[in-house]
Amino acid sequence: MRFYENKYPEVDDLVMVQVKQIQDMGAYVKLLEYDNIEGMILLSELSRRRIRSIQKIIRVGRNEVVVVLRVDKEKGYIDLSKRRVTAEEKEKCEDRFNLSRQVASILREVASKLTEADFTPPQNGDNQFAAPVSVTTEEEKLEQLYEQIAWPLGRQYGHPHAAFKLMLSDSDAVFGSLPVQPSPAIIRQLKTTIGRKLAPKATRAHAKVDVSCYTRAGIDAIKRALRAGEKVGTDAVPIKARVIAPPRYMLETNTMDGGIAVDRLERAIQAIQAAIEKEGGTLVVHENPKVASESDEQELKALMAKAEAENAEVAGDDDSEAED
Repeated sequence: MRFYENKYPEVDDLVMVQVKQIQDMGAYVKLLEYDNIEGMILLSELSRRRIRSIQKIIRVGRNEVVVVLRVDKEKGYIDLSKRRVTAEEKEKCEDRFNLSRQVASILREVASKLTEADFTPPQNGDNQFAAPVSVTTEEEKLEQLYEQIAWPLGRQYGHPHAAFKLMLSDSDAVFGSLPVQPSPAIIRQLKTTIGRKLAPKATRAHAKVDVSCYTRAGIDAIKRALRAGEKVGTDAVPIKARVIAPPRYMLETNTMDGGIAVDRLERAIQAIQAAIEKEGGTLVVHENPKVASESDEQELKALMAKAEAENAEVAGDDDSEAED
């Protein structure tokens, strides 16, 4: 199924292709956004530099951004160029392709959950609904979803993905902009799928600090200081202080906005520092507040699991000494 309303791309369009075969004349590719129709990149259009090894420039199975040079719709020939694509154009095309692929994923899931009856609108004399169509296969359902919803929204909002995002906050306005209304069953399923796939996800942010106090207040002063940092948190941006291994502690929060999370953690560190210095202690920032990446998350999980295991061992040793 193609992503866009036009069956073929236009000259000068940027498209995402996957390399199928490499021959002496050039590379045969399939256009991933246009139902995998075939195109060709001539050898002279592969690179601006002298080609010493074609395998270093292009490989079978790899996705490439190319620009359309010629389109013969009658014969189905599409000539493409890789060497004429700039770095900026490549990034722009990749972004659009990723959005289009996400739209396709949403619509394909919706299609898989709909029946043929769902494409039959209510028979109440109201002509605002799309005309009933006969669809039996999932591909036919998918094509109808593109024709009734995605392509009209693409014309209205620039890209259907933008409209899908807007549905999270104002679905009535988005569906109201369609020239004809899909059936209620289609609308319900689409809203459910979009709500699950595009809803903002909570962002985790953290910081690491070393908090010490060697006065008589000792550990109690540290606890009070950490509580002062936690109090900086809000319902929307709660802050939790967790021990890694004294004197190191981790401050963490989950929120929808990474920038707000980092700002709130910085305030928490300031509150902890003020509180511990008042008690005669010190605070040293080991790791500044930041939004955690996927690798950070894995590292943190391993670190906290290790810390919990070590704390459990210490508790066990204390119990054994008490029994002796």
